[in-house]
Amino acid sequence: MLTEPRRRAYLSAMQVVHWLPRAELPFAAPSRPELLLPQAPVEEIDFEPRPAAPVASEAAVAPQARSVERPKIEVPRPASLAKPAAKVAEAEQEAPAPRPAPVPPPRFALQLLRAGRCLLLVELATGQPFQSRDPSYLLLKDMLRAAGLPDAPQIIGEPVRWPLLVRGNMDQGPDAARDFVQGFIQARLEESPSACLWLIGLPALRFAGNVEAEAYYQELKVDGLGDAWAVPGLELLMDEPQRKADVWKAMRQLMARWKSVE
Repeated sequence: MLTEPRRRAYLSAMQVVHWLPRAELPFAAPSRPELLLPQAPVEEIDFEPRPAAPVASEAAVAPQARSVERPKIEVPRPASLAKPAAKVAEAEQEAPAPRPAPVPPPRFALQLLRAGRCLLLVELATGQPFQSRDPSYLLLKDMLRAAGLPDAPQIIGEPVRWPLLVRGNMDQGPDAARDFVQGFIQARLEESPSACLWLIGLPALRFAGNVEAEAYYQELKVDGLGDAWAVPGLELLMDEPQRKADVWKAMRQLMARWKSVE
């Protein structure tokens, strides 16, 4: 049961000012007599609408619309935001150019021979030295006889095979191969000069004469090697016999070069 002080405290907390119990409360203070009197009737309020005041013209009331552009406010960017872009640009300028991809070493085998006053640098299509009954070697002997040179050429040294090393860090690209082949021939020319150097086969043209297949049948001037003659490879001549006519035609024009020194 609530005592009167506690009951009033609860009602005050609930913001209740006047209240009447439904039944007599024990320990409650007596009710005030004025609260038990009947209430006066509520006055009726007239809700009839009054005439509205005259509305002023829209032109006078409505404010004129003004086209006001927002001022553009430029917010200065902090210096820290501009630095990364500048650093990237500087890094791109200072970055070294990418190194070109390494060129794989060429693969070929060449045999140097001597026939009279001529040196012959011949492509070994199979990579193996000449055998006496090889069709390509028999064709070479026929060409030497037609040129008026000994048909039993002397083999000089071992075949030049490229690349020299299967592994290692040594440069074995085309330029290194060209330097090696030309240096090898120059050493042989110092031992015994040559009236004409036959370059037989595309590898011989590329790495001794520094020319391509377009130079077939032509006479060349090679720095350090002297006069040279570009001839298609023996295998190519066997596969395309019609090329033999061009070889014979060019040979007749050059034949006097090595015959005059016999």
